[in-house]
Amino acid sequence: MYVRMRPHMRKAVFLDRDGTVLTLAGGTGYLSDSRSMRLLPGAARAIALLNKAGFLVFIHTNQAIVARGKLTEEKLQHIHKVLFERLKKQGAHIDALYYCPHHPEAKIKKYRVVCVCRKPKTGMLKKAIKDFNVDAKKSFMVGDSSKDILAGKRAGLQTILVKTGNAGREWSAVSVVPDFVEKNILAAAVRIKKAAK
Repeated sequence: MYVRMRPHMRKAVFLDRDGTVLTLAGGTGYLSDSRSMRLLPGAARAIALLNKAGFLVFIHTNQAIVARGKLTEEKLQHIHKVLFERLKKQGAHIDALYYCPHHPEAKIKKYRVVCVCRKPKTGMLKKAIKDFNVDAKKSFMVGDSSKDILAGKRAGLQTILVKTGNAGREWSAVSVVPDFVEKNILAAAVRIKKAAK
């Protein structure tokens, strides 16, 4: 009798971009040029720590700046290429990056949709879970906004709110309680590593 074995499920950490990995550009989070991009202190070290602990590391980010016509997807992808290069130089690796360019009030018509990917909806998270065969129960969402935390909970992830960036007090914040609160991404990575033992 032939029994098909279930593929090995992986553990992962899902990171928000602005306010968690990067500083909030100009206080808004709308980063439009790679020259303005700044990693938060300890971000590369945190990602490297998660890499070494055996976690897949993803970035999931809402990018309504594209929908508003202030940045093209091509330029956004260039920003992300530069981000990956900077992290690589510091020994850190991102396995995949997912972004949502949509907004229901978008200036550009093709992006004016109510999509399933814009956090706090779970489309981006669920795609990564499916693409990489992730075990949600053993995985974490780390972010600086309440919408990150709500998306993580809806996707079945453990959630960590960091006190950098918006620290859960963003405009139109939603009411949600994270599983853990840490001062920054590095502290979150240390907690995740300890929890994985």
